[in-house]
Amino acid sequence: MRRGSRKRANIEIAFTLQCGIFGKSSELSYGHLIPGPPLALASLRIIAPRSPQPPSKRKTPPMITGTINEILSHKGSQPLWTISPDATVFDAIQMMAEKNIGALPVMNGSRLVGTISERDYTRKVAIKGRSSRDTVVRDILSSPVTATPAHTIEECMRLMTEHRVRHLPIVDGDRLVGLVSIGDLVNWIISAQSVALNQLESYITGHYPGAD
Repeated sequence: MRRGSRKRANIEIAFTLQCGIFGKSSELSYGHLIPGPPLALASLRIIAPRSPQPPSKRKTPPMITGTINEILSHKGSQPLWTISPDATVFDAIQMMAEKNIGALPVMNGSRLVGTISERDYTRKVAIKGRSSRDTVVRDILSSPVTATPAHTIEECMRLMTEHRVRHLPIVDGDRLVGLVSIGDLVNWIISAQSVALNQLESYITGHYPGAD
């Protein structure tokens, strides 16, 4: 083996993707260095082969980065549906069914006072034999767990896990600016991984700008 080839063989690129919901990471190694601007949706590290480290000393690879503001921008001008704390639970459930959504921010004027979800209805009304038409939203709403547009995807996944919620109202100061669900975060992560892998595959196969 020529010296140059041996030197190149001693360097590898570790392409790391991690999905926080499953708590697992996968690492794909390729003997190529990707030129041009760095991939925004993936973490690239150049490492030299070495002896395996004990599990306690291994570094956890970073998650794919991204902020809630990117998700809100992607969702565009979709209407943000809310409900009053004085509305009946039946009205809330009916609105969720009509709009095909799983939760509603509860607004007292311009102030966010909580959220109501299908889970709230099931656990606090249906299984207790209460009437949704005779119960008002304020009686069963959940205290709001909020995030800001600057929060990262990873931070919001952690918030949802710690508080066992599936929806996060997004606030900018005192103003409600959006609502994200666990589905929004999962779809964003899957799309980010897909784009990053396609970019890497395009480089390896030579189908990228400037390859010719």
